[in-house]
Amino acid sequence: MPQEARCVWAARATLGEGPLWSPGQGAVFAVDIRGGRILRHGLSDGTQTEWALGDAACWLVEAADGDGFIAGLRSRRVVRLRPGPDGVEIAGELARLDPDRPGNRLNDAKADALGRLWVGSMHDAESDPAGALFRIDPDGTVTRVDEGYVVANGPALSPDGRTLYHTDSAARTVYAFDLGADGVLSGKRVHIRFAEADGYPDGMTCDAEGGLWIAHWDGGRVSRFRPDGTLDRAIPLPVSRVTSCVFAGPDLDRLFVTTAAHGRPEEPLAGGLFECDPGVRGLPCGRFGRGVA
Repeated sequence: MPQEARCVWAARATLGEGPLWSPGQGAVFAVDIRGGRILRHGLSDGTQTEWALGDAACWLVEAADGDGFIAGLRSRRVVRLRPGPDGVEIAGELARLDPDRPGNRLNDAKADALGRLWVGSMHDAESDPAGALFRIDPDGTVTRVDEGYVVANGPALSPDGRTLYHTDSAARTVYAFDLGADGVLSGKRVHIRFAEADGYPDGMTCDAEGGLWIAHWDGGRVSRFRPDGTLDRAIPLPVSRVTSCVFAGPDLDRLFVTTAAHGRPEEPLAGGLFECDPGVRGLPCGRFGRGVA
């Protein structure tokens, strides 16, 4: 059974988000959107490294060609990043999303098994439904596939790749879509709706059995929901603003959870990176680009 989460890095991230497991580097990466930092936590040796980035990254995805990361920036640019000992290099721009919506920023993304990138945008002031969901194909083609989000969050993909989950955190609603092999979404439906006592659904990921793990912003926990949308289990954290989660480790049997310190000065571990035993294995993180199986 799942165990209580423990803090492995009191990083005090203002808005920790977007955790990513890199098997090649043996490390979990995350971003601090409001703090303008990229964080790296080595699993085998426990080393912890951070890089400053002026145009803050909102998410990271590994590039399929092995050359660094693809990142979404607050400025709505999708770029290639190369972290190194002397800092982070922006090594090229792939796309600019929502160029006509200066009040928006990017927020959360995932790559699927075919190397496509699913990216959400949101209204930075969190008051207008100006956000959208985009698909970026390996050749760089950008398609807006859904819109009307205040805070687009947490893309996640089912183990068979036929269902895509996406959230409007402000509406406390997780949607499910049928995902065709051609990347076309259909059948949008409400999958899970949070009650006020649950907080807001934030970042999420699927496990190998099809369970959907969702972070509860202002809910102090991460929960697993069965494929039919019913609650299976919850793991409490000693902080209230839980933002996202990722399976990591060689066997994908460790769950790492990001959190936020923003607005929580009374919580000493807020903004920390946490680890727990989820009791189930996860799925590999997708990589963007060609050369993906």
